[in-house]
Amino acid sequence: TLFQAGSISKPVAAIAALKLVEAGRLDLDANVNSYLKGWKVPDNVFTADKKVTLRGLLTHTAGLTVHGFPGYAKGEAVPSLTQILDSVRPANTSAIRVDTVPGAKWRYSGGGYVVMQKMLEDVTGKKFDALAKETVLAPLGMTHSTYAQPLPAAMRKSAATPYDAEGVPVDGGAHTYPEMTAAGLWSTASDLARYAIGVQQAAAGKPGAVLNKATTEAMLKRGGLGKWGLGPELGGGDARPWFGHGGVDEGFVANLTAYNDGEGVAVMTNGMGGMRLANDIRASIAREYGWPDFAPKDRKAVTVAADASKRHVGAYRLGPYSVMRVTQDGTRLFATNIEGVKYELFAASDDLWFRADANMDYRFETRRLMVTSDGGAEVARPRLSDAEAAQVVAALSARVKAQKPQAGAEAALRKSIAGLASGDPDYAIYNEAMAAVTRRQLPALKNLIAGLGPLKSIAFVKVQPDGMDVYKVRFANGDSDWRIVLEDGGKISAIGF
Repeated sequence: TLFQAGSISKPVAAIAALKLVEAGRLDLDANVNSYLKGWKVPDNVFTADKKVTLRGLLTHTAGLTVHGFPGYAKGEAVPSLTQILDSVRPANTSAIRVDTVPGAKWRYSGGGYVVMQKMLEDVTGKKFDALAKETVLAPLGMTHSTYAQPLPAAMRKSAATPYDAEGVPVDGGAHTYPEMTAAGLWSTASDLARYAIGVQQAAAGKPGAVLNKATTEAMLKRGGLGKWGLGPELGGGDARPWFGHGGVDEGFVANLTAYNDGEGVAVMTNGMGGMRLANDIRASIAREYGWPDFAPKDRKAVTVAADASKRHVGAYRLGPYSVMRVTQDGTRLFATNIEGVKYELFAASDDLWFRADANMDYRFETRRLMVTSDGGAEVARPRLSDAEAAQVVAALSARVKAQKPQAGAEAALRKSIAGLASGDPDYAIYNEAMAAVTRRQLPALKNLIAGLGPLKSIAFVKVQPDGMDVYKVRFANGDSDWRIVLEDGGKISAIGF
């Protein structure tokens, strides 16, 4: 079955560029404008002393804008590469420009890979899908893969249907991604595995490998600014490093991880919630094969008396519109959230329980539940009577029916985004739990939000079944959907994008 690979397109496309480097047709450290024809990277104050290079494009250190691409739905006009580069209609993303000194910082840039696509096409005189088939896909035996956009009619019968976050098929089917090097690869899990094996063989210096050993070592060498090589993301310890990439296109989510010395996993899904599944599959494989990374943590469960577990049965308020109900079956406890998802809790002691599918601890007290998530701070969740729980459920039902945003939610969202982008958020706008999460994730969030560029607009979309407001947020370099809910006092109880 064919799936869109999303950003896994990038490390696969990188091989095409590195093949040209090996052939002496490209230089990793030369000014890309010396290869580009017709369109050039516009010079400005940031490029006065440092120029954009292929090495910078591959490692996300070229100082270029535009994080990712939403693609083009069925029936929409599809722009040319130069229209995408300059944000000329019908392009739906911002112009790809240098806004920091090349080589000064790491910032993920799908836009940089579009510049690379233009450069490869200009140097070879071939469309990238044809070039990739000749230099990468065919040599690696990836016979079920293509960069052709849209997907050729002969291959459509093998393609999965994409689904959105609500489990609804994407209207019109798969989007078209003319940004082939950044997001345009159609592939199968087996073909992605063939790519990984090809890189592993090249790293081992096998005769006839897709790249020579020296080039592959350079591709898999960790740079000083980020955890990216010449195309793939890099990780693991010195004893056993790995390479890989995640990928998201509209309705498709995929993940690829492979150790340099062998073994790996490729998972492709056709739903916007697919990364959780992909990560769980990877965790199971990591445990089975004894990988040094990705395996779930072991927890020891104990058996408790039935009366010890019975006293925890009841309802607990997790958020403004969220109730968790704890029920008993013999000595076993089960928790069910407001959306009806049920999972088992396991006892570490009479009062301390945990989830096996998530790094969460539940410490039961007489009038409240103390919840710890991912090693963060303990957060108190009050115990509710049946009548109080019913009131929360009724309030949620009314919110979903009314489909009106919470008062103050948009202002809180704007303030949160501004604080994250600056790296100096006002933690007073969050409740205790969200403040702790924000502090822990701030370095990554600052880098990501700042990379999206200035905020352009915010528009309310809907109220989700869990009571969170959804907003479409447009930045200069990309769009994203944000979810937010405020507690009674106006503080942010939960926020995500």
